[in-house]
Amino acid sequence: GKAAPGEEVGVLLCDVGDAGSLATMARQTRVVLNCVGPYRFFGEPVVKACVENGASCIDISGEPQFLEGMYLKYNEEAAEKGVYVVGSCGFDSIPADMGVLYTRDKLKGTLTAVESFLSVKSGPEGLGVHDGTWKSAVYGLADEDNLKKLRKQIGYSPVPVVGAKLKKRGFVFYSPEFKEYCITFMGSDGSVVKRTQRYLHSELQQTPVQYGAYVTLGGLGSVIKLMFVGMLFLLLVKFNFGRKLLTKYPKFFSAGYFTKEGPTQKQMDGTSFTMTFFGEGYSEGQDPQTGKPNVKICTEVKGPEPGYIATPIAMVQAALSLLEDAASLPKKGGVYSPGAAFSKTKLIDRLNKRGVEFSVISKPEV
Repeated sequence: GKAAPGEEVGVLLCDVGDAGSLATMARQTRVVLNCVGPYRFFGEPVVKACVENGASCIDISGEPQFLEGMYLKYNEEAAEKGVYVVGSCGFDSIPADMGVLYTRDKLKGTLTAVESFLSVKSGPEGLGVHDGTWKSAVYGLADEDNLKKLRKQIGYSPVPVVGAKLKKRGFVFYSPEFKEYCITFMGSDGSVVKRTQRYLHSELQQTPVQYGAYVTLGGLGSVIKLMFVGMLFLLLVKFNFGRKLLTKYPKFFSAGYFTKEGPTQKQMDGTSFTMTFFGEGYSEGQDPQTGKPNVKICTEVKGPEPGYIATPIAMVQAALSLLEDAASLPKKGGVYSPGAAFSKTKLIDRLNKRGVEFSVISKPEV
């Protein structure tokens, strides 16, 4: 029978600087869950060991450069070995990526565009985020030029625009739906969803969905505070000494949000997120190539505190999907985004049972 968790599971010591220790680990398992970031510094040796030794690998990276770099380097070898390397299986970017697919599946007709709005609510203790996330942002923004080069190297096929073109919003704007100011979401969601849509379009001939990702901020005071933090950040991130300052004093430069300790238990207990998806498309029998969208849908993904509670839920359920829904995975191995790997699996049902809940808020009105 199956060993119960805790039975016969020893502790293996691995070091990302010691390839032998990683190979030994990878040979003993079917799936490695890699939680060691920033992945741009520590991620690749784990992917390499897994691919070479026939283990699948899941991470919780929100770093597009790492995620897409692994695709460029290991996709073919992973396919040959029949292993799945699935990045961004935490809060980045399972709610967004699976949320778009959920919205598509719930619309009667053809979904052509979606915007998501993330709202993170905190209790009296406020919000806390670990400085590992801050470091990833510092090095990610400092290195944007290399991400452009990497994408050229990959030579992605363009994703066609189907249906009315989704309008790009300004960096800051007021949302009448939420009665709050919003900004463009700076995380990996946009790039991950795009990779999924490209895969589903080119491999499965599905209609690609346009996507925009935003975050609600609150009132004018929050916008002004963010502007100060943002301008300082963008000024310092371009210089080596500036990056040293930013990573040495995260609490100061993030107005208290990012700390070396991460959130307290009380902060985590009081924090939750809601991601709301506004989708539009064309009713059954309507040609998405002509005319205006004539159906709308609103869905949401709700969950507990993103960094330490929702992320492990998402990661573990993704790993279970990889193991137990194997027949529904893409035919061949490779380096995949979550939506590409899991679009046909039971991942959303699994998440729903564990407190990351997907639901339809309002049905389409023609």
